Amino acid sequence: MSEKASTLVTQAKQWATQYGDFANGPEGAALTVPLRARAAWEANDARTYAGLFVENGSELIGDTQLKGSQEVLEYLTEAFEGPYRGSRLVEEPEDIRLISDDVAVVVTQGGVVRSGETAALPENRYRAMWMIVKRDGDWRLFTHQTSPLGG
Repeated sequence: MSEKASTLVTQAKQWATQYGDFANGPEGAALTVPLRARAAWEANDARTYAGLFVENGSELIGDTQLKGSQEVLEYLTEAFEGPYRGSRLVEEPEDIRLISDDVAVVVTQGGVVRSGETAALPENRYRAMWMIVKRDGDWRLFTHQTSPLGG
């Protein structure tokens, strides 16, 4: 196996562990949205993160309600240049519920690890709710909100 192929296999195994008990089937397919969000956040890529949303989607970050993918893009572009620069998300799936063939609710728990930190501090830990919809065969984010766990 080539070095590149070996690296890809290693990365795939690492990401596969992020699915927890939901690795196969439609639950795992819906869970790709939070996983793609994590990857975009870790890259501080506001455009890719905002692109996960349907056009009329919404994001609640702290006390800030963002309406539409354009507002998400503008907010995170600024945040990744400031307080969230170099940060990453750590989350574990807690529950996935298929409401229909094209609607899922995912609950995750985790937090934001700020630049220079090795884990999410208590004040940066949260539980998140993801409403995910299937559009044109792809799972997309309709709404996402976080609730602090304490700290």
